[in-house]
Amino acid sequence: MHGKFIWYELMTTDTKAAEAFYKSVVGWSARDAGMPGMDYTLFSKGEHQVAGLMTMPDGALEMKVPPAWLGYVAVDDVDATADKLAAAGGTVHRPPDDIPGVGRFAIVTDPHGAAFALFKGDGEPPPAMDQMAAGNVGWHELMAGDLDTAFDFYSKLFGWTKDQAMDMGEMGVYQIFAFNSQPIGGMMTKPKEIPAPYWLYYFNVEALDAAIDRAKSGGAKIIQEPMEVPGGAWIVQATDPQGAIFALVAPKR
Repeated sequence: MHGKFIWYELMTTDTKAAEAFYKSVVGWSARDAGMPGMDYTLFSKGEHQVAGLMTMPDGALEMKVPPAWLGYVAVDDVDATADKLAAAGGTVHRPPDDIPGVGRFAIVTDPHGAAFALFKGDGEPPPAMDQMAAGNVGWHELMAGDLDTAFDFYSKLFGWTKDQAMDMGEMGVYQIFAFNSQPIGGMMTKPKEIPAPYWLYYFNVEALDAAIDRAKSGGAKIIQEPMEVPGGAWIVQATDPQGAIFALVAPKR
């Protein structure tokens, strides 16, 4: 499991509005997690839990941290991996801590500032969804501070390997990376107009245009128009009504 994305979490300013939005756009169901002392919503597709939803922590807006999706990567040992990350130039923003009955986690950033989380669950993991199943996260994309150093950092931390590399002309190289020989995402040096590096998550939907219509009617703003990608899938990038960046991917328009 070490190096596999296993959970996704939206921290936002209006959880009720966000819940209604993603239920409509992605087709998730939602329920309260029943965690003592905090409101935490679980998004599911069928029997599979996919993501969580919570209100942004106190002080985040004052620090100009916008609503955002956070990806959790499974590791064999949270403390050891956090130490290794820090030694490689990353930053541990929330030191390893336990979620009773769930697992241990840490909130971190890579050397260029892209945020993600480390996680080791208690007990056996639930059965995995197919990567491209509707409602799952089909692709993980890093707008990196620098592709070469970022890939070196993540490959040493998680064992990710290089798959295909696509020359994007003036935009540089788009490097697909794999976990256990399965392509799970891509990374590239971010364009200059993007102020900071970040991870972007692509939610699988059955047909893109219908999902875009649902997103727009729910208050989303399209930031990159629909485009076809190698392999024949279609993608779109957008911000939700609270301002969190997300993306959709579908096998057809």
